[in-house]
Amino acid sequence: MSNTYGNIFKISTFGESHGKALGVVVDGCPAGIDFDELFIQQELERRKPGQSKITTHRKEADSFQVLSGVFEGKTTGTPIALVIFNEDQRSKDYSHIADKYRPSHADFTYTEKYGIRDYRGGGRSSARETAARVAAGALAKLYLKTLGIDVKAYVSQVGPIKLDKSYKELDLNTIEDNILRCPDQDKAAEMIELIDQTRKKQDTIGGIVTGLAFHVPVGLGEPVFDKLHAELGKAMLSINAVKGFEYGSGFDGVEMYGSEHNDEFYVEDGRVKTKTNFSGGIQGGISNGQDIYFRVAFKPVATIMKDQDSVNESGEAVTVSGKGRHDPCVVSRAVPIVEAMTALVLADMHLRNKSSKI
Repeated sequence: MSNTYGNIFKISTFGESHGKALGVVVDGCPAGIDFDELFIQQELERRKPGQSKITTHRKEADSFQVLSGVFEGKTTGTPIALVIFNEDQRSKDYSHIADKYRPSHADFTYTEKYGIRDYRGGGRSSARETAARVAAGALAKLYLKTLGIDVKAYVSQVGPIKLDKSYKELDLNTIEDNILRCPDQDKAAEMIELIDQTRKKQDTIGGIVTGLAFHVPVGLGEPVFDKLHAELGKAMLSINAVKGFEYGSGFDGVEMYGSEHNDEFYVEDGRVKTKTNFSGGIQGGISNGQDIYFRVAFKPVATIMKDQDSVNESGEAVTVSGKGRHDPCVVSRAVPIVEAMTALVLADMHLRNKSSKI
């Protein structure tokens, strides 16, 4: 099972949803970075369950402990191990599906692949695994901060309700001003109401998170197979419930002519820039110094509180009904996860780029 991401700034995560703990080992983090425990904890709290009426009611503090790699407030260059202990498991909520396959979950595929599965919340396939990624991503953000690179994300759509403004037209300082993490307060209110009504109907709904990276230097990305957008796509598609990724003009670009879509160059203050940015800050798989922007689509949460047809491990027809505590929509908690994975990609690519030329 692959649980490692990155080439130089490398993370390996471990743990299950209802196990004793989750954690991550970060290898390749440069020495001398200020290890801001408060910042890392704040990032975890943005992802943790039970934070609002539109998230799961599972209560986890998601406080972390540092096991290695930090001395006198700074990274030492050795492997950094972080652990997050689970506190509010209710494994009995899943006993009814011990031998049943939940529709659109990983139950069937894990059983077929490994011959065994942890049915308690999905075990390793649970989105709770992303807590470890957020902790590692916060560390990557601290590294990127020393380079002046800024990573942000926000909710731009829930169901059919979508923002009609680009990120440049929004006040990104207001992302955290509502429980949805949407920088348009009026649209956020509509989206929150839709999620709440969906929850009351014992159903779920999907949405889109927009990801951004500012002040990324020219040159990040490794042709031919490790293009920057390919690595971002892989990172985003590794997140639970993600069904789609597009960057720059994305699928809308097919409706344009090349004469409209091409980003023409010009020079300002001795720096090469582009008049437009349909490329999304990436050309030839390499960052070009412009803003990087992309969108990540999240499906409706698979666990719903309604009866559904399925089969059990013996191939017999059964009825599966959702129990336990689950999100009616994941996008508000997905925002810090998208940011974390973006930071991990950029940190790794920046370190790899140091060997590209003398």
